[in-house]
Amino acid sequence: MDLLDRVRLLLPDAQEKRMFGAVAFMVDGALAVAVGADGLMVRVAPQEQAALVEQDGVTPMTMRERVSRGWVRVETTALEGEEELGEWVARGAARARAV
Repeated sequence: MDLLDRVRLLLPDAQEKRMFGAVAFMVDGALAVAVGADGLMVRVAPQEQAALVEQDGVTPMTMRERVSRGWVRVETTALEGEEELGEWVARGAARARAV
């Protein structure tokens, strides 16, 4: 099963939208995560971003050479297990609900 289908299973009530060249998942009207060719873009609390990017396979989300505060990119290799993917998707959904 590919990454997009795995995220769909975890967020069955989310609204899907195409944006940023990816498939984004909206939770309670806010962007939570987006699935792209190279992994997952995840909404996080800005104060947690620095600690999260210390993990293997996690980098700050950068668009046009600008770091997006409150977003990280998680490489596909860091999402192989269902537990790892579930934690990232849950983190993004919780943050979307909080904004």
